[in-house]
Amino acid sequence: MDKLEPPRQEHLQHHPQDRSLVAARTAASAVGNVATSAAPGVRLEAVWARHADQVKQAQRLRYRVFADEMGARLSPPPGTEPGLDVDRFDAHCEHLLVQTVAGADAPSHVVGTYRVLTPVAARRAGGLYSDAEFDLSRLDALRPRIAELGRSCTDPQHRTGGVILMLWAALADFMLRNHLDVTVGCASIPMHDGGHTAASLWHQLRQTDAAPEALSARPRLPLPVAALRSDLDVSPPALIKGYLKCGGKVLGPPAWDPDFGTADLPMMMNLADLPAAYRRRFLQG
Repeated sequence: MDKLEPPRQEHLQHHPQDRSLVAARTAASAVGNVATSAAPGVRLEAVWARHADQVKQAQRLRYRVFADEMGARLSPPPGTEPGLDVDRFDAHCEHLLVQTVAGADAPSHVVGTYRVLTPVAARRAGGLYSDAEFDLSRLDALRPRIAELGRSCTDPQHRTGGVILMLWAALADFMLRNHLDVTVGCASIPMHDGGHTAASLWHQLRQTDAAPEALSARPRLPLPVAALRSDLDVSPPALIKGYLKCGGKVLGPPAWDPDFGTADLPMMMNLADLPAAYRRRFLQG
């Protein structure tokens, strides 16, 4: 298999804090992070991508979910292999995978993924992905502690909750090993109804789960929430609901992402805010 090209591996040689990224990737696949899938006889494992073909598997899953299932208009760089979701941040990110455990007659395949942009990688990339959707200048003091999470998706046949819990456990381990304690990212809400659900959800969450004003974010392309209904009785999508249960906060009103056809909420989680039950689950040891 072709190994991922530098600059990341070269960069790790010169920055002590980021050298532990290698240890974290190894540990994530070596500490017994294996579980049984809902599919009969299928075992799953969480690993950090070490080779280009593993990243391609994640990008292929992302394409199936975002383009084929959600109808997103993706704009990969020229020359990108068909059927892959690729953007300029991928080369700077660490890619976390949940994959089936390979058997004698069945190679492993990716069923869940996240990508993670570390502070050093974000500086190299010219900022966070979320910076393009939101003014995050009020988070500048936190940037050395922030891991940006993005492009989260799960294969439709494995959406029972187990995959996301495996991803989160590996992410928590990664953050502890790299002395990072804050995550940010864009959490998407479908807009099949024109945005009324997203506006109503924002109206709810701003009253119950909003971050302090000092950490607020401003959308660059705001969803026009004032022109949309705010009185619908709606529940958050599963991923947002999970973030909120883990102590996550909404940083501001939603941005409109016309390419993905979603309203995106800026979310932040601090490991210090994890409820006790989740601290025992994700941070034990």
